[in-house]
Amino acid sequence: MYIVTVDNDKCEGCEECVNICPQGVFEMNGDGKSDPANSAECVYCESCLGVCPTDAITIQEM
Repeated sequence: MYIVTVDNDKCEGCEECVNICPQGVFEMNGDGKSDPANSAECVYCESCLGVCPTDAITIQEM
């Protein structure tokens, strides 16, 4: 299992992670930032890490 976090200070709200994640881990929050609302679904494919232009996403194994 993995914990996905998004640094809201770095996130620009581009939605690239939302669009590329095959597991639907990310949603956009009310502030227009990415929110890993379904973090438990992460399979560590690293797709989101590759598309985030600001390196706002981190994934840690539990």
